[in-house]
Amino acid sequence: MKKMGKRRLIAGILVLVMLTVPRLGAEATSDTREKLENAKEEREATENQKNAQEENITNMEEAQSGLQGELNSLNSQLAEVSSNLEEIENNIIAKNDEIKATQAELEKAKATEERQYLCLKKRIQYSYEKRSISYLEAILSADSLGEILNMTEYFSQMASYDQEMLASYQAARKAVEEKEAQLEEDMDQLEEMQASAEAEHDRFSSLISQTQGSISAYSDQIASAEAQVEALEAQMAAQDENIAALQKQLEEEIRKSRLAAQSSWRDISEVTFTEDDRYLLANLIYCEAGGEPYEGQVAVGAVVINRVLSSVFPNTLSGVIYQSGQFEPVSTGRLALALAENRATASCYRAADEAMSGVTNVGTCVFFRTPIPGLEGINIGGHVFY
Repeated sequence: MKKMGKRRLIAGILVLVMLTVPRLGAEATSDTREKLENAKEEREATENQKNAQEENITNMEEAQSGLQGELNSLNSQLAEVSSNLEEIENNIIAKNDEIKATQAELEKAKATEERQYLCLKKRIQYSYEKRSISYLEAILSADSLGEILNMTEYFSQMASYDQEMLASYQAARKAVEEKEAQLEEDMDQLEEMQASAEAEHDRFSSLISQTQGSISAYSDQIASAEAQVEALEAQMAAQDENIAALQKQLEEEIRKSRLAAQSSWRDISEVTFTEDDRYLLANLIYCEAGGEPYEGQVAVGAVVINRVLSSVFPNTLSGVIYQSGQFEPVSTGRLALALAENRATASCYRAADEAMSGVTNVGTCVFFRTPIPGLEGINIGGHVFY
């Protein structure tokens, strides 16, 4: 009779709580809804990062394109300078050949002048030494006055010829010297032009090297940014999958929450629990609420039993606990570790016994989580039950 009275009390509580199930069922999706909103926000943040990277890539490509234009212009200028430098070097070679030829010509002119000078010098010397005898002999040996005049004219013409030839050789030598001086001046100018062209060549080469380095750096940065975009796109794809899964989960939870409000409920007397069920539930309570007050431990056990009693969830305790995606300790492996070492405390076992006997301090709540703003339910310990 005592057990039947207890069951009737529980049934009465269930009827009263059923009136509040539609509102609580709507809140059953809060956790998933929050995850979904967070996932969407994260996805939006990822897309913003991707867009920023793509804009950065566009800016870098534009800058790189501008540098490529500068590089093309520098290469054209370098080619022009190189061509000019090559022409100057060819002119220097030609000018060197011309200077060598002129120097040879000068040496030849000097030698000719020297020979002419020596000949004239000897003739003058001979004339001074022999002049009186020669003239006297010529006059004495002449047969007539006309012959004397002819001899005098001959000596005069010979002296004039020698002077003219010497003057001619001196003029030729002077012309060659002037030519050599001009050529050397031209060579100095060419060497100055060469030095200037080489400096320009080095300057353009340095600018080209710097520009190529900048272009290469942009290529590396663009490649890195493109890799980041690819990674962000992959991240977005994963986030889309997660959002789709959460959306599906949300829809399923909404469906289950609505069904839970309208579902049929078995009486606790219709369910038989085994010692293995007790062991399993006590260790789950340990994982979920081991550090909570005893009331919180009973509440966790009651949620599990409510699911067993509801037609929306599996009809066995193990089926409820191991239902995919329902209890975090299952997915993380904490429950398996607790079961292996039987970490459940005495209070956890006592809470499991009370829950399996039909005791509930959360009505027909079938969900619990840590409190969040806007989530209404029954707050016990560190959880809100809904």
